Amino acid sequence: MIDTTKKNTMPGSVAYIVGNEAAERFSFYGMRAILVTFLVAHFYNPMDDSALTVKAEAQANETVHFFIFMAYGLPIVGAFLADWFWGRYKVIMWFSLIYCLGHAMLAIFEQHYEGFYTGLILVALGAGGVKPNASANLGDQFTHHTESIRSKAFELFYFGINTGSFLSMMTIPWFYANFGPAIAFGIPGIFMGLSTWLFYAGRKKYVRVEPKGFPKANLLSVSWLSLKTWLWKRKTKWVEIASEIKDHYGEETVNNFSAIGRVLRIFAFIPIFWALYDQSSSEWVLQARNMDRLFLGIEWLPEQIQAINAVLILVYVPLFSFVLYPLLRKIGLKVTPLRKISLGFVLTICAFLFIAVAQEKIDAGQTPGIIYQIVAYTLLTAGEVMISLTGLEYAFTQSPKSTKSTITAIWLLTNSLGNLLVSRINASIAADGFFARFEGAAYFWLFVGIISVCTVFFIRVTYITERKPIYSTSE
Repeated sequence: MIDTTKKNTMPGSVAYIVGNEAAERFSFYGMRAILVTFLVAHFYNPMDDSALTVKAEAQANETVHFFIFMAYGLPIVGAFLADWFWGRYKVIMWFSLIYCLGHAMLAIFEQHYEGFYTGLILVALGAGGVKPNASANLGDQFTHHTESIRSKAFELFYFGINTGSFLSMMTIPWFYANFGPAIAFGIPGIFMGLSTWLFYAGRKKYVRVEPKGFPKANLLSVSWLSLKTWLWKRKTKWVEIASEIKDHYGEETVNNFSAIGRVLRIFAFIPIFWALYDQSSSEWVLQARNMDRLFLGIEWLPEQIQAINAVLILVYVPLFSFVLYPLLRKIGLKVTPLRKISLGFVLTICAFLFIAVAQEKIDAGQTPGIIYQIVAYTLLTAGEVMISLTGLEYAFTQSPKSTKSTITAIWLLTNSLGNLLVSRINASIAADGFFARFEGAAYFWLFVGIISVCTVFFIRVTYITERKPIYSTSE
């Protein structure tokens, strides 16, 4: 147990947590960087048959997005296990070991599809236990004595995340191209082992928050009661459903559930953003293989282009917070969370316009420059900062303390659902189903259309939704 009485002293556990997260992110993004091209080349189209290109790429995209769906859907399970039963330390520790096993299987079974796919499932399961608890574990290390330096610790934490992801996206594709998949998947596994060791090494320094036990008034139980009230008791008005919830769980639960409902109204649109955003690690990578990747005098590998995202996040976060947003306020523009998200959607549309135009050139037999993707990443990352960071901040300001863990888990679920949508669309293409007609540039124009409609409806909802917190941030 660490001494948290010194007001301006960084807890000794922080170094272990930041190092653990940086190594874990290196492992996750390292294997993810080469995943789509590996699947095409080794499993779905090993003979590089041009007649199988469309189907093979669709199968690879389906697998990648389904993997991301699991990696971002399972954190709800990891959060519940930590909060209700085991505590964060045990969940992170045990799921990290599962994570390591998954990475080992990726390296060992690089020529065996069933074994490799099992490894993917284990990596997703491991991420499901680590992802929702790592940042919360960092927050646990601070008391009111050290609260003044908590923001500094989180800056180090996010710097570690983006440094780990950038380095892995730059180096693992090089190892893959020069030494093959066994080495390229093995190195992220080594880093996950390092991550687990660092976390274990700091075990005596952590402040550990004990699990609270299974709460009677949890989201699943309250949702089930609401559904039964609506379907079987035919009570369709919110005041009637709220009365039923109050009778079973108390008035505070009614208020909490109402707050979550208001936040979900906004969250309902976010999966569409993630559906487009995460194509940058799959569909965009496959597109880059057919582009002129000579930039700044270097011939970049297709998988390396996505590293731009990690660099831009490090630049954009302070730039937007300390320069752009204050400047907009200074010239009289009201900068609200919902307006930021709206602009993020518009920027994402613009990013995909560049990708769609580049694909049209490829379809016409041309070799467009990689500058199309660089501009697209510049716009997409700006959209990510405005939607991802702002969305979670908005959710926290709109909910009471007792629901913040649930809101975080639901936020991760929006990413999961978006990737499930893309996975199902690619499954349809691979099976020559309805979406098989969206080939080449038509595929990207399809998503431009989807997010454009989503953006129009979102902007409409922002005018309907009251733009003031239901609960103050000081609650």
